[in-house]
Amino acid sequence: MNLHASAAMQASPARFCEEALLPRVSRTFALTIPQLPEPLRGAVTNAYLLCRIADTIEDESALSVARKQYFHGAFIAVVSGDADPAAFAFELAPLLVNDASAGERELVRHVPAVIEVTRALNDAQRAALTRCLTVMDEGMPRYERHASLAGLRDQQALDHYCYCVAGVVGETLTALFCDHSGAIAQRRDRLLPLGVSFGHGLQMVNILKDFWEDHRRGVCWLPRNVFLGAGVELREVEGGSCPAGFAEGYLPLIGLAHGHLRNGLEYTLLIPEHEVGIRRFCLLALGLAVQTLQLIHRHPDFKCGDEVKVSRRVVADTLLMARLFARRDKVLRHWFEHMGRGLPLQEVAIGRPAWAYCDEQPAWPVPPLGHAARH
Repeated sequence: MNLHASAAMQASPARFCEEALLPRVSRTFALTIPQLPEPLRGAVTNAYLLCRIADTIEDESALSVARKQYFHGAFIAVVSGDADPAAFAFELAPLLVNDASAGERELVRHVPAVIEVTRALNDAQRAALTRCLTVMDEGMPRYERHASLAGLRDQQALDHYCYCVAGVVGETLTALFCDHSGAIAQRRDRLLPLGVSFGHGLQMVNILKDFWEDHRRGVCWLPRNVFLGAGVELREVEGGSCPAGFAEGYLPLIGLAHGHLRNGLEYTLLIPEHEVGIRRFCLLALGLAVQTLQLIHRHPDFKCGDEVKVSRRVVADTLLMARLFARRDKVLRHWFEHMGRGLPLQEVAIGRPAWAYCDEQPAWPVPPLGHAARH
């Protein structure tokens, strides 16, 4: 820990989490979360770090299936206030030896500081975070532990997976935004399903961008039936080599991701104009995702995620647009259309959450989204 981080830790756990831990584990969220107003910023930082700890457990190949299940359960108990965070960190940290980054190992070592911030949140915020982590910690393993280069069964399976790892995060952020603002809470029923779709779109962009990195570790999150329709058997794809038809299989998925991101724009514009910080937070994530999708579309033969990663210039320009025009709906619609020009598009209907369209329902109870979402 450097001197700055040590000073932040002594000042407050919340400041330490935002200034020392967050930048170590996410470049993107270290850019977007500071756009939020206080005290919402602290709650969203805490939500992200908790989710990242859950991801770290699931991604660590040194842990057996049984040990992952054990640590997921232990982590839920820690977040719920039923277990000691220091004991959890002491037990888990030495086992992260294969896949966790240095920043993720540091995050796990400082679980007590993260949980101290969690316990300072209000009841509604803690309930939203606990539900989110329960869905993730019970949903992710169903896919991670059966993952292979063969891909997911079909589009419905991809929808369910995206809900478990990202759609539920969209719900959780919406709950935090509603707790922050009465004006936002009045639009809750309209925002919730759009928030699920927004998160779904961001996750699909990551899946498309990170295909080759996932392939190298022996997993694939693309739907088999879509690529079979293009004459491609995903399990037979060789590292770094795009077979004939592979780009064709990407097109409908790019169109679907684009459709979800369009719903993300509608979500953003439903946020009242005076909540400019929340709008900027959403616009940054949305703008970077659409421009990443453009790079994927233009370079279907890319061999690694870095080849379709937006440049620092694009990040700076997107940040400038979000700062200047966050209150200007017409300008934002024109900007989004310009960024998405030429991309395939599949409109995504808004209704039940993504998991409701799956043949296999989740094993956990998922509360309904509300009257507007049900109908």
